[in-house]
Amino acid sequence: MNTDVPLKEKSPWWWVPTLYFAEGVPYFVVNNISVMMFTKMGVPNGDMSFFTTLLYFPWFLKGIWSPIVDVVKTKRWWIIAMQVLMTAMMVLLTLTLPKPENAVISGGHTPISMFTITLILFIIAAFASATHDIAADGYYMLAHSPSSQAAFIGIRSVFYRVASVFGQGVLVFIAGMIEKDTGNIPMSWQITLGVSAAIFFLITLYHTFKLPHSSDDKPRIDSATSTLSDNMRELGNSFKTFVQKPGVLLAIAFMLLYRLPEGFLIKLCQPFLVHSIEDGGLGLPTELVGTVYGVFGVIALLLGGILGGIYSSRVGLKKSLWLMAACMTLPCLTFVYLAIAQPANVVIITIALCIEQFGYGFGFTAYMLYMMYFSEGEFKTSHYAICTAFMALSMMLPGFVAGYIQEAIGYVNFFWMVMACCFATLIVTYFVDKKIDPEYGRK
Repeated sequence: MNTDVPLKEKSPWWWVPTLYFAEGVPYFVVNNISVMMFTKMGVPNGDMSFFTTLLYFPWFLKGIWSPIVDVVKTKRWWIIAMQVLMTAMMVLLTLTLPKPENAVISGGHTPISMFTITLILFIIAAFASATHDIAADGYYMLAHSPSSQAAFIGIRSVFYRVASVFGQGVLVFIAGMIEKDTGNIPMSWQITLGVSAAIFFLITLYHTFKLPHSSDDKPRIDSATSTLSDNMRELGNSFKTFVQKPGVLLAIAFMLLYRLPEGFLIKLCQPFLVHSIEDGGLGLPTELVGTVYGVFGVIALLLGGILGGIYSSRVGLKKSLWLMAACMTLPCLTFVYLAIAQPANVVIITIALCIEQFGYGFGFTAYMLYMMYFSEGEFKTSHYAICTAFMALSMMLPGFVAGYIQEAIGYVNFFWMVMACCFATLIVTYFVDKKIDPEYGRK
């Protein structure tokens, strides 16, 4: 018996929230839970930072295989298939997670080689998640009318951020409470991954039966060869026209360097919060990090992004650029303060983290606007996709070395180095500011 309900009978409320929650959860499990889990398991910062940065490669490269999703099977098929695969990976992660001895964990020298299978499963989940992103975004544009798409754009963003709170806040809090009750760190993360698998299984089951079929969501397998060839030719042409754009080298420099301080900071923030006072950290319990960083920090980040969008729409990109660059850099001083003072007061720590996250959210708006500005022209969509690849690279390059640098110079000097990187942000802002249309971005 066919259990499918015709598309016209299903309100987007039935599937948009769950689809974008499902898009966010694996991203944050792979890119955030992995950082916290390896840190708590005693993996040194250098190895932790390097190998968790490798997990980001699928999102950096997803534009290469996106034509396959476009021509083979339906977007709905890809969504369900990738959700099944991600559920399987989460189950396998739960079952195969290594259990280092407490003495090894407390020594902070757990070899990353112990987690070889874990990393392989994470990378498969990452490729599945990146492919799911392609299919979900394509399905969103096919499964309801343009007016409905516009009406629900905020809803999809909200539920993606709910997934952020769940991944960085709720799951970390669960792991922390289990660790607190049992003292068993490997088991706390094993159960946490099991919770993730169970929730994702329920979402996959729901979408299998309730995600609508769209008459516009059709496979183009009959023309797959020619379509793939056309897409790859178009991709090559997009790169060619991108590198021929006036000021492309300055644009690339801006996209790589504007977020340089945050690129270093983001990989070491959570380890700094949980590492002991003796090791230069703040020694916070895991569950408290889930609340302070994963909930209050994310809320501050969202608030900064919302206010940044409102402000830039009123004054335009050019007039907002310097204020946003300042907000992107100056709040990094909060980590210098935290590393030097090592306060025990949770309120002070929370305020400091919220200031930094708010500043990043506010300052990031200018980055997104600039990518849209530089992408203007005949190949706007493909050029913006190339810009997002540089955006991913701007986080990956610092992430590869951040942990090794911190191990070599300690947390205090590391955060001073992050402040020094702010000069790179200000320098590229100075040169880019001269090239921006004063009217761009204003209502």
